[in-house]
Amino acid sequence: MANTLTAGNFDDQRPGRDDILEDVLDGLTRSPKRLSPKYFYDARGSELFERICEQPEYYLTRTELSIMRDHIDEIADAIGSGAMLVEYGSGSGLKTRLLLEHLHDPVAYVPIEISRSALLASVDALRAEFPRIEMLPVCADFTEPVELPKPSRDASRTVVYFPGSTIGNFEPQQAHTLLRQMRMEMGRTGAALVGVDLHKDTAVIEAAYNDSVGITAEFTLNMLVRFNRELGADFDLSGFRHRARYNTLAGRIQTHIVSLREQDVHIGGNTIHFGEGEAMLVEYSYKYLLSDFAKLAERAGLDVETVWMDAHKRFSVQLLVDAASRL
Repeated sequence: MANTLTAGNFDDQRPGRDDILEDVLDGLTRSPKRLSPKYFYDARGSELFERICEQPEYYLTRTELSIMRDHIDEIADAIGSGAMLVEYGSGSGLKTRLLLEHLHDPVAYVPIEISRSALLASVDALRAEFPRIEMLPVCADFTEPVELPKPSRDASRTVVYFPGSTIGNFEPQQAHTLLRQMRMEMGRTGAALVGVDLHKDTAVIEAAYNDSVGITAEFTLNMLVRFNRELGADFDLSGFRHRARYNTLAGRIQTHIVSLREQDVHIGGNTIHFGEGEAMLVEYSYKYLLSDFAKLAERAGLDVETVWMDAHKRFSVQLLVDAASRL
């Protein structure tokens, strides 16, 4: 039976405006200033990110998709029959469709997404393609513990799907916390399927975050547009620019919004001063060695059961299980 998206099966756990304002002000009053990359993803930000994924420099999506296509039968067999798939972020793209199409009798699909518009669009598209899979969308911040909905049919296991190398946006301690949360949400018999970007040539990495037509720059600055609209801020976009550089020692891309002049910005009754050249951190993107990610997973109580990679070993898709389940 087809699923319809109604108030009855749409679980809204989004943070309120006051919570967002408090978090943003906390970041803007730090030294140095920093903001969470989760604020990239309003409707416009989600649209721009889809366009980033289409750019020739952005190897990540192409490579991950090729891994999924080459190994999808193995991945489906490893997940098993009757699973409930829980995706961090709303995935209406090819990777999610490919997985749902090849899973063996999946019980339900639970996308967790903070952008209501992106979530609604994703579920609406997938519902039409997979009418036999129960759609249970949750509008929430997946970095916080989420109460998962219960499907109408019992699932054999819960599988958390976290594609796109988003795990790299978290500093190691934050990534450890998120992996522990995955372990809790998937349960002892569950699993997590995670995209992990790998170390490679610096020029290749930097090009991916500085595309030649400037879509990534527009995506980054859209965060300020969102704050103007939703929080009543008065960021002047002409006074800021995007900057993304690879820190070889730390093994991460560091994305900043840089103030082009000395200026004041007003938000929530507060005045925030920016100096000329002041850089505000908005995103990290860590690139891992396989051994380093395995150690990170191990600290969170997870074992890497299987790793799938492309021929050039640029990217990996990894299946994680609860370490206790293997004792």
